[in-house]
Amino acid sequence: MRWHRPIELPERRARGEALAEGRGLGVELGGRQVLDGVELEVRAGELLALVGPNGAGKTTLLSVLAGDLPASAGTVRIAGRPAGEWPAADLARHRSVLPQQGVVSFPFRVIDVVRMGRSPWLGTPLEDEDDEVVRRSLARADVLHLAGRRMPELSGGERARVALARVLAQSTQLVLLDEPTAALDVRHQELVFDTARELVADGDGVVAVVHDLGLAAAHADRIALVADGHLVAVGRPHEVMVPEILSEVYRHDIEVLVHPVTGDLLVVPARAARLALRDTLS
Repeated sequence: MRWHRPIELPERRARGEALAEGRGLGVELGGRQVLDGVELEVRAGELLALVGPNGAGKTTLLSVLAGDLPASAGTVRIAGRPAGEWPAADLARHRSVLPQQGVVSFPFRVIDVVRMGRSPWLGTPLEDEDDEVVRRSLARADVLHLAGRRMPELSGGERARVALARVLAQSTQLVLLDEPTAALDVRHQELVFDTARELVADGDGVVAVVHDLGLAAAHADRIALVADGHLVAVGRPHEVMVPEILSEVYRHDIEVLVHPVTGDLLVVPARAARLALRDTLS
């Protein structure tokens, strides 16, 4: 009879504890230094947004924090353990990843794709919850009505939401999302971040690569601004979303306004006509 190692269920970390941490991270790809000296911590009970220009290193940083890409320098720990020491199945019970590209194109039904997210829990007591978790994940991603459809029949935005539902079904405390709103309309962009906020309220940690600075400012607890492989700034939205810093990093004039009712930060590119009007009125 073949002996199987008992499956250890992950212990949830308390709010504020580190779910993943990178120290002195460096990554070299194709002879190019993509990340250099990055120090970043992901905490339980927070939404951390990674922002920065194209090619800044955001996706690479997310992959390193997920344990999917080994760092050339520095260390990564996930749930207190070096990332390279995690067996794949155990790691999948600690963190889930939504990649930029990775939506299944084979003619699987939507419900079967989402059910794939439950595979790490096979053989554990939590396997008994599969049906309810899958149903709830489909509903949270607004694809429950698509459960019986085949993946090739869906639009790009619908496929993106199915991919999100699969990640939700994986039920990990650390959730890493790479551009989760890229293919979505406004309503579903807000749905993604509302869902992320629900996860955070339950004590999960969410890291999201975000191109829309307004979305990051409105929803993130902390923001990490990445440029040329370095962390330029890390902190609360009002500490990072500073016009002078953003304008320098993005090489374009950027304005940061305060919504008169909600107090949310509104981050918008400065345009010549508006600048001229501002100068006229000042």
